[in-house]
Amino acid sequence: MGQEQYIPTQQTQGGKFYLDPELNLYVKEVGQKLAAVSDRPDLPYEFVVLNNGVPNAWALPGGKIAINRGLLTELESEAQLAAVLSHEIVHAAAGHSQQQMQNQALISLGVGLAGFALSDNEWAGVIMGGATMGAQLIMARYSQGDELESDAYGMRYMARAGYDPSAAVELQEIFVRLSEGRESGFLQGLFASHPPSRKRVEENRLLAKELGTGGRTGRDTYQQKLSYLRKLQPAYEAEAEAARLASEGNFDQALGKINEAIAIEDEEAAFYALRGQIREAMGNTRQAAEDFDQATSLYPEMFSYQLYQGLNALKQNNLTLAKRSLTRANEVVPTSIAFLRLGDVALKQGNREEAARHYATAAKSEGEIAEEARQKLAQLTS
Repeated sequence: MGQEQYIPTQQTQGGKFYLDPELNLYVKEVGQKLAAVSDRPDLPYEFVVLNNGVPNAWALPGGKIAINRGLLTELESEAQLAAVLSHEIVHAAAGHSQQQMQNQALISLGVGLAGFALSDNEWAGVIMGGATMGAQLIMARYSQGDELESDAYGMRYMARAGYDPSAAVELQEIFVRLSEGRESGFLQGLFASHPPSRKRVEENRLLAKELGTGGRTGRDTYQQKLSYLRKLQPAYEAEAEAARLASEGNFDQALGKINEAIAIEDEEAAFYALRGQIREAMGNTRQAAEDFDQATSLYPEMFSYQLYQGLNALKQNNLTLAKRSLTRANEVVPTSIAFLRLGDVALKQGNREEAARHYATAAKSEGEIAEEARQKLAQLTS
C-alpha cells in the first residue's frame, strides 16, 4: 500500500523540494543509517524532503517516509532530525497509520479546488481513486500509545546508530512550543496526527537517562546542510504571505509579494504556479499561461502544475495542450476537475463517447464538480 501511495501523497503535500539535492541526500543518509539498526531493516525504506512550509513529517506503511522543509527549519541538529526519522520509521514499520485509519471515522475535509489553500489539505475532496488513500493515512491521528511506542523504539534506534537520545526530548519540547498559540489550520499538519504532550516529554526524558547521553548531536553539520534552505526562507515567507493575501482577494498585493519571492529564487516552480493562479484570478489568462508554462518546465512531474496549465489552456481554447496537460496530471494524481474538463475537451473535439467516459468518472466524486459532471453526462445520453 505504501509504495503505491508514496508519489501521489508527496504531490498532494507540495511535491519534492528539488532545489537542494544535497539536502535530500543528507536526510536519506540519516534515515537509512537509522533504518539499518531498526527492528525491520529489511523494508524498502525511502526518505524525501517535501516543498511544504508546514512543520510536518509522515510515514506510509512499508517504510515510505517524508519530512517537510517547514519542519527541517525548526530543528537544530542532526540528532533531532534522527529523532523525527526514527519515530517515523517505527510508524512505517508497524503500520500505525493504517491501523488508526481503520479505527476511526475518516474526517470529510471538504475543501474544493479553490486555489490559495493554506492548509495541508488543498486537494481534499478533489483527488480521486487510490490517491485518496495516502491522504487519509497521513491524516490518521495516532493514539497516545502509538506515539509513546514510536518514541521509545525510535530513541533506541538513535542510540544504536550513535546519536544522543536526549535529542528526542529536545524534539518533543520543540513540538510542544510549536503547538502552543498556533491557529487551528496550522494544527492540521504534524500535531493533528502526532499530538504533542508534556507526558511525552517526561517519558522521553526518563528513557534518555536509561539509554545514556553523550552520542552524536551533529549541530554544526546540520546547520551547514540547512544553509541553502535557510537562505531561501525569506522567499518562502513571501510566498506564504502572497497565498494569504490572494485567499482574501487582495490580488494586487499578492502579486507584489510573489514577485518578491521570484526575485530571490527564480528556479522555484511553486512561485510561478502561485503567480499564475493570482494572475488567473485577476483575469490575466495569457500572463497566467506563461507562469504555468514556466512551472511545468521547472518541475514537469508535478501534477498540480500540469493541472493548472491544462485548465488555463482550455480557457484559451487550446484543446491540444489542455488534453495533454490534464491527462499528464491524472497520470500522477487523478482529480475530478481534470476528468470533468477532459470531458469538455473531448466534447469540443466532437468525441461524445470519450466525453461521456470522462464525465462518468468525474461524476463518481462529490460536490459541485460531480454535480456538473452528472448534468453534462445526462445531456449527452438523453
